[in-house]
Amino acid sequence: MLELALIFGFGALTIRSLKTQSEDNVIIPRKISDRLGKLWDIAHQGMRENRLNRAEKALLTILKIDKKNAAAYNRLGILYAKQKEYKDSIDCFEIASSIEPTASSLHNLGLIYYETENYERAAVAFEHALKLEDNLAARHIAYAKVQEKLDNKKLMLRELEKAAEIEPSRESYSLLIKGYQDAGMQAEADQLEDKLKRMRKTKSKTSQKSVKRPRKVVI
Repeated sequence: MLELALIFGFGALTIRSLKTQSEDNVIIPRKISDRLGKLWDIAHQGMRENRLNRAEKALLTILKIDKKNAAAYNRLGILYAKQKEYKDSIDCFEIASSIEPTASSLHNLGLIYYETENYERAAVAFEHALKLEDNLAARHIAYAKVQEKLDNKKLMLRELEKAAEIEPSRESYSLLIKGYQDAGMQAEADQLEDKLKRMRKTKSKTSQKSVKRPRKVVI
């Protein structure tokens, strides 16, 4: 679940404009701003090329310059998660969330708690993330998985239904079908299975129509 949803559906973090968030709201001097920009480039390149030590050094340097840079803490949390250093990852996501609570940082925090089997805290983190942004199926699916671990079947089904409503895909339908089956709701599972079959047929027909025949060339 961690590799599927964390790293990196949420790897595309938005890097905000390079300004300090100090009480005086003073804009960072041009030289420092340029240096931060270069450090971000190094961090991104390091993550892409799996040169994690290089990326970590760049992110830590950013945080020495700008101690309240939530985006840097969030990215560092992802980096530590890739290395399975979950304690450090949790610390980073918690700091990021305390500085600037975003759906992404809270969701990532929930994923690490889930990975370390701290399901109660994972549920709290996912709930806060959903309060900020509830229009992504992945958030509801993650929350549903936690509720399954906590044996809250009713809430799990409700979240899976929301996910399928937001994103009626094969994945969301398959998860909901399994949820219905586990809950003994076979009629609902069969109904959704028929819907999924029709969806596959429609998709197949659309794909066939989109294939163009080669033009005949008279020689």
